Amino acid sequence: MDLLVFDLDGTLLNGAAKISAYTRETLDHLSRQNILYTVATGRMLHGAREVLQGHPFALPQIFKNGVVIWDPDTRDYTHQNFLTLTEIQHVLEATMAQGVTPFLFTVEPHNKHGIYHPPLQTDAERQLVEDFRKRSHVNVHPAAQMPATADISNISALGAPAAINTIDAMISREPQLVAYSGRALEGEGLNWIDIHHIQASKGNAVEVLRAELNVSNVICFGDSDNDLSMFAVADEAYAPANAKTEVKAAATGVLEHNNDDDAVARYLRIRFRLAE
Repeated sequence: MDLLVFDLDGTLLNGAAKISAYTRETLDHLSRQNILYTVATGRMLHGAREVLQGHPFALPQIFKNGVVIWDPDTRDYTHQNFLTLTEIQHVLEATMAQGVTPFLFTVEPHNKHGIYHPPLQTDAERQLVEDFRKRSHVNVHPAAQMPATADISNISALGAPAAINTIDAMISREPQLVAYSGRALEGEGLNWIDIHHIQASKGNAVEVLRAELNVSNVICFGDSDNDLSMFAVADEAYAPANAKTEVKAAATGVLEHNNDDDAVARYLRIRFRLAE
């Protein structure tokens, strides 16, 4: 039995960050043929809910790069890989030593989510707070307001490339942590970094689903470095042409550009002989 695992942004979604009508119809065909599929994304549930709304992604879903797995049947998280207090302290020290404000993303009782931060230091960070509020529909608060019952899923930061690269190098020496970083969309001359527990990877989460669903063949689709861990455990892995070079190098095959061409959906229709 096959299990298809889709990254969202840059892979299953089009250039407008939506599931196109063509891709949605393709997913419907997969459902009718009882072909299993799910998502593995860097977004949290609240950040993906609008994108996934209107189509029954019925299987457990991987969010925040494997920090949590969400079961839509029980409407609860079944697996969680949060940061420990020691790891949190190390990340805070690393970011604040570079004059960069850390943003702490939380999961709180009753599956409530929040974002907390120390005093903001730059205009870019203040704009980022406004963007968080608009994009994620999650409350953003000063760190002093974070409840003691909150678990921290990841810590992100935005800053000058030299500062972010220094933080990345410091985190790479921490065996229990993993960081993803890159050029920020918030402005030229800015980079971002997102830090997780080492067990919080798409690859580990895919292996959990492989065992729980008892599937024999896992086929993954992704475009960025946070997809490499699931490429490593997949039986087959495919990257759209817009993927990063190292992701395409790790893939079983490279598809067309997905932003405008529905490359993943077109491949699926051929691979599984879905109706046109």
